[in-house]
Amino acid sequence: MCVMRSPAKKNVREEIMTVVRRTALRCLGAALGASLLAATAIPAAAADKVTLLLNWYVYGEHAPFFYGKAKGLYAAEGIDLDIQEGRGSAVTIQAVAAGTVQFGYADVPTMIRAAAKGAPVVAVGVALQKSPMSVMGFSDKNIRKPEDIKGKIVATTPGDSMSQIWPLFLKQAGLRASDFQVVSGDAQTKLNAVANGRADLLLGYVMDQSMKLKDATGKDVRPIMFADYGIHMVSSGIITNKDLLKSNPDLVRRFMKATTAAFIGAEKDPGAAVDALLADLPKAGKRETLLEGFALTTPLYHTDETKGRPPFQVTDADMTSTVDLLIEYGGLEASAKDNTKSFYTRDYLPAAGN
Repeated sequence: MCVMRSPAKKNVREEIMTVVRRTALRCLGAALGASLLAATAIPAAAADKVTLLLNWYVYGEHAPFFYGKAKGLYAAEGIDLDIQEGRGSAVTIQAVAAGTVQFGYADVPTMIRAAAKGAPVVAVGVALQKSPMSVMGFSDKNIRKPEDIKGKIVATTPGDSMSQIWPLFLKQAGLRASDFQVVSGDAQTKLNAVANGRADLLLGYVMDQSMKLKDATGKDVRPIMFADYGIHMVSSGIITNKDLLKSNPDLVRRFMKATTAAFIGAEKDPGAAVDALLADLPKAGKRETLLEGFALTTPLYHTDETKGRPPFQVTDADMTSTVDLLIEYGGLEASAKDNTKSFYTRDYLPAAGN
């Protein structure tokens, strides 16, 4: 007996197989799609979040950092940079020593004092190899030399780098603290005191406070430079915690590579550097004043010994001279002379041409 297969049953089985095949293909496609989606969704290595704490409120000197950030120089090194204004080099050094921030831009002589007392900090690049520190007042006050400071009122900010080096200047210039009066306040109070006539002079950087006073009053300012009275020492530089050198030396190298490129680029294009600063902090000052301040900064990048070298390449001789002056005039222990190289390193700077 021949049994006929029902066409209906055949169609059912074929439909089932068709559904199975389609389902399998859909599942396979979904799986492949999910795999591709997952592959494309895997993010690139996250940038290292890095904080740079400046020595003070932003002014022209700081333009290279903003230039580097705006031009993507830090991002190119895998760094997500946060630039924060400071409240004096001593405070910045404390923050770096505590590990609160990875890097600081601070007065290196002040850092040397802290390191000699045990703070775990080191300079990984010296930006200003000549000191911009000065005592300044309006030109119409006719204060031209240290002797003219006698009987005057000087505005200072306790804890900042200048107030720490000020006694060294007095000793070099043959002055005593009793030769003048002192009023104290923060950065703005100090500026207001001179602008409003409550003080005759203030301690400041030649490219910073002198510009702010001129900007606020329209009057010319005359500085008495510390460097003109035998204080030949380095000034601001990049500092970090010694523990970071051990735990993440690659980050330090990448940061200094980006920062070196930023300083070179900013010096070549100061207008772009100042524009980057103002784009980030529009209230930092007038563009022309910041440009003038930056123009006063770049000559401090090198000494005769470092001319022609990339930024930050301080010499052993310049650092030894700085330590010697601090020992002789600044109260630094004589034993610091035996450990001069413990205060700085060039090992994390990019090779020339890189």
